[in-house]
Order: sequence, then structure tokens, then C-alpha cells
Amino acid sequence: MLEMTNIHKRFGKSEVLKGINLRIEKGDVVVILGASGSGKTTLLRCLNFLEKADEGHARFGDIDVDLKTASKKQVHDIRQKVAFVFQNYNLFHHKTALENVTLGLIVGRKIPKEKAEEIGRKALDKVGLTEKYQVYPAQLSGGQQQRVGIARAVALNPEIILFDEPTSALDPELIGEVLDVMKKLAQEGTTMLVVTHEMSFAQDVANHVIFMDGGVIVEEGSPQDIFRNPQEERTKQFLRRVLPEITYCI
Repeated sequence: MLEMTNIHKRFGKSEVLKGINLRIEKGDVVVILGASGSGKTTLLRCLNFLEKADEGHARFGDIDVDLKTASKKQVHDIRQKVAFVFQNYNLFHHKTALENVTLGLIVGRKIPKEKAEEIGRKALDKVGLTEKYQVYPAQLSGGQQQRVGIARAVALNPEIILFDEPTSALDPELIGEVLDVMKKLAQEGTTMLVVTHEMSFAQDVANHVIFMDGGVIVEEGSPQDIFRNPQEERTKQFLRRVLPEITYCI
């Protein structure tokens, strides 16, 4: 499905990614954990060419690409397979929920408007926004706006969805509605790579958990491995800070 090899990224003299290797299979829900500045978001942005990696390869199905020298066609072909859910929604405020979902279909994929709207309505239905087709972002809660963002990704029918801290901009009472949608997608077999600070989601929904620090993957394994039997001291330190109730296990 998706295989990354030796991904490096620098910003000036700062090396943010220091040789990342990762393989994701169809149907996997992979969660990346780590403190701010560990390289998690940069990795996702390199995979979708929102940032250009300085070194590394990625294989998306039958497409094998050098992330530094990828052609416009390769970038286009990969973006047909990958959807991105942003931390801060990235909705067009002058467009309705339905228009936000269908824009990429009509402009990016040249799907006729009538067909795109049919796909868009189904995607909004899936995230629980059946009554919000014609509503503008300013009239929606943060949780609803993020669900529009997820619907936009789902409508593209991608092979994998990348989630960049999808609940971090939300008030605490709105986080649950977004996580519920993500859990539903996972149960339906959607392949997902998720950067998040939501430990309950990582424990309950992911089948593979990665802990990053300082631009490298420090440790990875099943949720049981990472949360109940971590091997690396840096992983243990992180978990003691974010989940003090399980310190007796580590």
C-alpha cells in the first residue's frame, strides 16, 4: 500500500526528519505519537508533497517515486491516491459545506458537477452532516467544520487518508464527534495514517503505533506493545507524562 524509505527533511540547518522508514498495509490504522517538534506533521506533509523532502523514496501502490525529484505527473498521480485532513480545517469560508467537498472533485478530478454533488452528499451523510449541505463554515461548530474536512477527504475515495492532528484545534467537548467519525472509517477498513495526541484513539483504534522523537522513529509496535510494554526509555518518559495513570506498567 505505502512504503517510505530513508526520508530526510531539513529547514535551514535544522534536520527535522532523519531517515524515516515505514510500511503501511491496506486497512491499517497507523498512529504517530510524539512531542511537538518531533517531525510528525512534516512527515505527513512530505508524503503529500505539501513539503518537498530532501531525500527519500515512497511507493504508493504501483507508483515508486523519489520524493525530492518527483515530476508534476507523479505528484498528481500520488495525490489521486492520498487525501489529507488538516489540523485547522482549511475550508473555503465563502463556499457551503457541499461546495467545499465537491470542489476537488470538479476542479481536480474533472467530475461533472451533478455527479460530484451526489458523491459529496454521500460523504457528508457519512460524517453525520446530512442537514448541513448548504451551510457555510461560519455557521458550523469547529467539530462540524472538521467533519466537513473529513468528508472532503472521503469523497476523493483515496487509498489512504493522512490526518494531521485533526482534533487539536477543537474545544474538548467537540473532540468526541470527530473521533467517532474516524473510528467509523477505521471500522469500514479505511487505511489511515494519523498524527494525534488522542491516546484513547491510539489505544482503541490503531493497529500500529509509532513514537517519534527528534526526527526519528524511536519505537513502533502494536498498541499493546507501546502502551503496556515499551522498550525505549524515551518512549517511557513520554508515556509517563501523557498517561501518568499507566506508569505502573512501565
